[in-house]
Amino acid sequence: MAVLRCAMLVLLCVFDTASATVVADMDYGGVPLWINRLLGEPSVLSLQGRMDPSWFRANNPQACPQQCDCPIQWPTALYCDHRGLAHMPDLLPVRTQYLFLQGNNISSLPASALANITGLRWLILDHNQLQSDKLDKAALKNQTQLCYVFANHNHLTSVPSDLPAGLRQLRLAHNQISSISPGALQNLHNLTLLLLQGNRLQTITEGDLKGLLSLSFLDLSGNLLSSVPEHLPPSVQQLYLSNNSLSGLDEDSFVGFVNLKYLRLSHSGLQSRSVHPQVFNFSSLVELDLSYNKLTTIPTVPTTLQYLYLEANEIQEFNMTSFCREVGPLSYSRMKILRLDGNRMSYQHLPPDWVFCLRVLQSIYI
Repeated sequence: MAVLRCAMLVLLCVFDTASATVVADMDYGGVPLWINRLLGEPSVLSLQGRMDPSWFRANNPQACPQQCDCPIQWPTALYCDHRGLAHMPDLLPVRTQYLFLQGNNISSLPASALANITGLRWLILDHNQLQSDKLDKAALKNQTQLCYVFANHNHLTSVPSDLPAGLRQLRLAHNQISSISPGALQNLHNLTLLLLQGNRLQTITEGDLKGLLSLSFLDLSGNLLSSVPEHLPPSVQQLYLSNNSLSGLDEDSFVGFVNLKYLRLSHSGLQSRSVHPQVFNFSSLVELDLSYNKLTTIPTVPTTLQYLYLEANEIQEFNMTSFCREVGPLSYSRMKILRLDGNRMSYQHLPPDWVFCLRVLQSIYI
């Protein structure tokens, strides 16, 4: 019974028998798509070149669109990916719950395309030609079972509106999004993951992310932000802001993020003179990435921080007070991994008593 109970909790990341090349080609916005086999969720890998579609057509009694594959082992999944489709497939079966359409040339999503489906759970539209003005607002509104919408690597210029309230993941990385439609996300109380990296956002206004009460993962890397947005959901645990041109960080840049654990700010042009020395000193933080910036000093970090990446900066000295304000039996840093390679210092710059502060350190790179 204990073994069965453990098995029920395991989320399986699918590698199947496919090669690593296939996995890399379908990155789903850079965040792995975890599935639960025990719930009948299908393989997230393309069936192209892996299974004979003619065999399925000969042995599967259920209807299947000519442009798709309908494997017997996943009867609610339709694989219509990498077919060169210019439009949504016709006559999608009512049973469809998992719809794979990545790697096509689809530019529009009319309301009629999904009108025959009521139980859709996943809609994967990565690597298409989707345009914001060709998305019918009614297309997804009534899909009450929809959990995942992926539209990475398209031509969207704004975040779609009228999305179903039960949505849990919205992946819109590498589009041309410069704005979030007013009220587009306000009813998505169950959304936990939002990917907007690689777009053209210059700011996040007060109402843009209002209503995202459960959001824990937010990726805004690779946009045009010049400062940390002020109006982000306080529930966020993972915040990625790398590859923006940040002018600086104030003491209160991350005030209100009581649950923030993972913060990435690499490749952001940060300089020590424009970064408040205490901006990262909050106890919830577990991992901090400040690599590939222009920092000359190590900022103060909480003693609870476990992973600090400072490689490829211009740091010249090791200041132990950045890690420990005092050292004692219970006063020491919980740091496990510290990267300082690619800076202007060597092991000779370490003070002789640094090991008392970083006493549980597993790896240090200088």
